[in-house]
Amino acid sequence: MAHDKRLKSAYAAIDKNKTYALADAIALLKSVSKTKFDETIEMSMNLGIDPRHADQMVRGLTSLPNGTGKTVRIGVFARGPKAEEALAAGADVVGADDLAEKIQAGEINFDRCIATPDMMGVVGRLGKILGPRGLMPNPRLGTVTMDVKSAIAAAKAGQVEYRAEKAGIIHAGIGKASFDADKLLENARALADAVQKAKPTGAKGTYVQRVSISSTMGPGIRVDVATLGV
Repeated sequence: MAHDKRLKSAYAAIDKNKTYALADAIALLKSVSKTKFDETIEMSMNLGIDPRHADQMVRGLTSLPNGTGKTVRIGVFARGPKAEEALAAGADVVGADDLAEKIQAGEINFDRCIATPDMMGVVGRLGKILGPRGLMPNPRLGTVTMDVKSAIAAAKAGQVEYRAEKAGIIHAGIGKASFDADKLLENARALADAVQKAKPTGAKGTYVQRVSISSTMGPGIRVDVATLGV
């Protein structure tokens, strides 16, 4: 019942028919976030694209200036000196064929997967498992690289991946409810800027159509696209 009362109170504070300036939306969302845990703040962007067409896919990685507030577990496919480098850089799981066997057995103890190029023969066989989870290493995202140290550092420093779903919507966490409002604002604008720069050549008409922010257990708040600063 307490949960229902909290939600009703949160919804009552928000005008569903209004689009808020980004800074106002963040302040309002923080004010109605009253759960006992530190909720994730997420931004959703409806894009004027059709991801079914290769020239309209939007996907990338960007670093948020104030981090995500989330501990990211890193899995690395590497051998020899590169495996040692990955461990020294703070990777949580490192391996080669042995790591592939664990994944095939359903043991996936990481949130981001990085691989050296020579390991892609092993990783490629895991496509049906890693792909649907968004964990497949990709050269364009910088997760297939010989510079595993930098890739691990970037992932742990607050890098987020964004990828358009079938309906052309992107969802990504921009921080925690405990973050200062100005830090959430900076993160939101960094994500919006990255998505804007990733505009595909095949996109026609209005690119960023609708934007909203929400918390893990809270309502969504519509944001005025013009206030994103992009």
